[in-house]
Amino acid sequence: MGKVIAGNWKMHHGPAAAAAFFSRFRPRAALDSVEILFFPPDLSLAVSMETVGVPAGFGVQNIHPEKAGPFTGETSGEMAREAGARFALIGHSERRHIFGESDAEVSAKAGAAVRAGLVPVICVGELLEERRAGLLEPVLRRQIGAIVASVATASRFMVAYEPVWAIGTGETATPGDAAEAHAIVRSALGELGAAPILYGGSVKPGNAASLMTAPDVDGVLVGGASLDPDVFARIAEAGATAGSGDPVGGTWSAG
Repeated sequence: MGKVIAGNWKMHHGPAAAAAFFSRFRPRAALDSVEILFFPPDLSLAVSMETVGVPAGFGVQNIHPEKAGPFTGETSGEMAREAGARFALIGHSERRHIFGESDAEVSAKAGAAVRAGLVPVICVGELLEERRAGLLEPVLRRQIGAIVASVATASRFMVAYEPVWAIGTGETATPGDAAEAHAIVRSALGELGAAPILYGGSVKPGNAASLMTAPDVDGVLVGGASLDPDVFARIAEAGATAGSGDPVGGTWSAG
């Protein structure tokens, strides 16, 4: 499998909008060279899986560490898997910095995803002030160090590097910036360093290919640009090109 192209819809696209998205999402590239993932809101998961029309995996944007309990509004990993999810975003920057999730909570959720048979996609990244203070490496090593034990027995997991200063701001790390951070993440993972590492932070069709050809960048986690089916299709096409080294071409048919 080549590059991973993951779309995080956040709190966008209810069931009707999700169905409308997939009625238009038809990348021109042959998708057997990329792995496409979608993280819709929980309420849109079922209709998304029913209407997708292309080979894709689906996940949830968050899970609770416990299997069940008096946790109103929460979803366990076991419930997510029963509903058809196979992936779970863990520790997204918005969960860390808006909802206040600590490294310990992120670790617990990563472990819960593994327990439930989900593939955790664990997000790490530095704030602007941390980057300016030269703390990129200490921050990433701390965040990775917190989850290593939780995913040590996982059959598969991924890490998504999100420079927090580049999320939804229009600012994007250069390919060199991404490669530097991803090298730190891979080193911090130690024996688990073969895990795919995705870049997330204002990914667009115009920069996706250059980011995905940078060293140690195994794919992208796309936020706002994943909400438009035509734009996200172009990013998927860029991933096919970056993964194969061949020009994008040909057609894909739902059969």
